[in-house]
Amino acid sequence: MSRYAMLLAPSANRVYADQAARISQAELAAFGPVLSAGLDGIGVTAIGGVEYLTFEGSLQERDIAYLSNLSAAYALFELLDEDLLRPLTLAPLARYDSDLITIPKYAGKTNEQFTKLVLNLTLLASASAGRMLDGHLTVLDPLCGRGTTLNQALMYGYDGIGVEIDGKDVEAYKLFLQTWLKRKRLKHSAELVPMRVQGRRAARRLEVTMAASKDDHRAGAVQKVTVLHADTTQLDGLIRRGVADVLVADLPYGVAHGSYDDSGISRRPLDLLERAVPQWLPLLRPGGAVGLSWNTKVAKRELAEDILLANGLALVEHLPLEHRVDQGIDRDVVVARKPA
Repeated sequence: MSRYAMLLAPSANRVYADQAARISQAELAAFGPVLSAGLDGIGVTAIGGVEYLTFEGSLQERDIAYLSNLSAAYALFELLDEDLLRPLTLAPLARYDSDLITIPKYAGKTNEQFTKLVLNLTLLASASAGRMLDGHLTVLDPLCGRGTTLNQALMYGYDGIGVEIDGKDVEAYKLFLQTWLKRKRLKHSAELVPMRVQGRRAARRLEVTMAASKDDHRAGAVQKVTVLHADTTQLDGLIRRGVADVLVADLPYGVAHGSYDDSGISRRPLDLLERAVPQWLPLLRPGGAVGLSWNTKVAKRELAEDILLANGLALVEHLPLEHRVDQGIDRDVVVARKPA
């Protein structure tokens, strides 16, 4: 068994960076089941005055490929001595340039490193975990905003489906993605069209088809992103059942952002969750997983878990991930799995 040391990437968000080592330990432990052998002794060690995420194991090439996608991974070393590091080559899933994720800047955007972490935890808890590196998966974000999770799905080589009630956010995402694709000179098509259900207009649908290269486009190796301008609690007939492998959502934090109900804007994310989960679950394949983040200052974890359990999901245990974002937000993550 060997010892390894992972150097963590600096985060754009200072508050998140201060807690990155603890959060990364929880994420690293979640990779254990897909590796050829388990990991032991996960912790943080100072080497040469710099903190590293350290652990013991016997990593094979595919194991390193998995761990390359740890949300905070920057460099990986085999620890030969207390101060002697042998670099190992990381091979993260990166189908496109990283500015697909980093360019968008807007109020309320979730830290992209955290977005990747929640997607990883959800994938690893699902029946699709073994296909994370080589499967053509579909990620559903039913509260997609301006598409941070959808863009991360594209980076991984997956398809993405989003739902967003704010039409301005849907239009802003269309504008960004089209502009980015044109600037990168990538083959693509993008349409924003009305959808009708039983003869009445029910939503608008953004449909984007893209390929990472001309060769991929010629070979038909394309990816698709679909975003519905619709109410996430009223999706019946708008999205095909059993279409998604995983569902990832960042619930409204009840500070700068809320959700909408019949009485207008609501600051209670659990009200939204209670109404939305029965709409979301039919869209998820058997064995699919749900990963949710939210503000614990306005919604207790136990109540969020109760809603998921009441809808037939099984909670997936992981090390604590709750962390402070700012004075009004303490963020946590819950992951649950749909029966196979």
